[in-house]
Amino acid sequence: MKGLIYIVLFFLGGWLYAQNDVQSVGPLPQTISETSGLIYHNGKLITHNDSGNTPQLFEIDTVSLAVTRTVTIENAINVDWEDLAQDDEYIYIGDFGNNTGDRQDLAILRVAKAAYDRADTVSAERIDFFYEDQEDFMTTQSSDWDAEALFVLNDDLIVLTKQWQSQGTVAYRLPKLPGAFLAERLDDYQVNGLVTGATYDAASSELYLVGYSQFLSPFFEIIEGVTDNTIFSGEKTQTILDIGFAQIEAVEQAGATFYVTSEEFINSSPPISSASRLFRFTLDEDDLPPEEEEEEEEGENPFDGGQPNNDQLVIYKRFDSELLNYRLNTSRAIFGMGIFDTSGRQVQFVPLEELQGDSIDLSTLGPSVYYFTFFLKGKTVSKPYFKF
Repeated sequence: MKGLIYIVLFFLGGWLYAQNDVQSVGPLPQTISETSGLIYHNGKLITHNDSGNTPQLFEIDTVSLAVTRTVTIENAINVDWEDLAQDDEYIYIGDFGNNTGDRQDLAILRVAKAAYDRADTVSAERIDFFYEDQEDFMTTQSSDWDAEALFVLNDDLIVLTKQWQSQGTVAYRLPKLPGAFLAERLDDYQVNGLVTGATYDAASSELYLVGYSQFLSPFFEIIEGVTDNTIFSGEKTQTILDIGFAQIEAVEQAGATFYVTSEEFINSSPPISSASRLFRFTLDEDDLPPEEEEEEEEGENPFDGGQPNNDQLVIYKRFDSELLNYRLNTSRAIFGMGIFDTSGRQVQFVPLEELQGDSIDLSTLGPSVYYFTFFLKGKTVSKPYFKF
């Protein structure tokens, strides 16, 4: 998924696990700047780029981050590759990105590991599918039929949808066999965000998800007690991934270490950029979770270098309201407020005399990412918000 960023950094109470400090291993090579899926195989991370790119898998050294090998899938195209999964015999590539909800060629590509390990050009078998409960294939922006997460569960493949409108996810089951199938709906979860990656630990029956909230805040979630027929019935634990300015795309577990990749984002006006990067962290179950929002020092303006303002500007919204609430903590003089789209175009300006209360009406804005910017004496303060 291209073009989304998030810089809202706040903490939610109720965590059961504490995530150790996330380390930025470094920027990824430009050849994989649109990284989307991630697995760990033969001591290397394997990733791919997303929609419209080459049908290739790239091996990454976990220390140098160099691309050490490229494997081409000779009988496939990259319509919208979104995630990777694996078992002992196969690598599975999820070609099921479907932002507009109208694709009728959803597929998972199956590549034999034996062939992958010995050659740089391989063929894939197709597992074509439709969702058993999708009846409408009309083109709709930000559809609930998009998907970016895939994992193996015993003899099945599980696809997790990315519901732009409902802000939840639905789990669908498919066999790991070539052919054409109706994906069986198992259950759903109101995650209150967008799921962009998944990995499953069979030893602990725990599912790990990454994604971001409506406020573009990246999260990591643990779901316990996954079974063949129920994915989301167990205890759930969500925490913020404190990785700053990054577009999270995929997650993989390698022993005690979790790896997360982000996709490159570049915006010329306002001048904001975020390189494609690799992050890693471990879990520590002994640390106590924070009970309240963490206090942070005032950051820099993203228009002046791409760093977040942290708690100087806080935005929040009820799910059933068109009003975006805000709290601005500053002693500087305020001259007004502007709303910018991702191209840097100002779509609305509210002068100081018209700023009333602590909320902004969003009803006239279409679905997109917007930057809410306050013009202060000597600086600006800005944060993004994704309107679904």
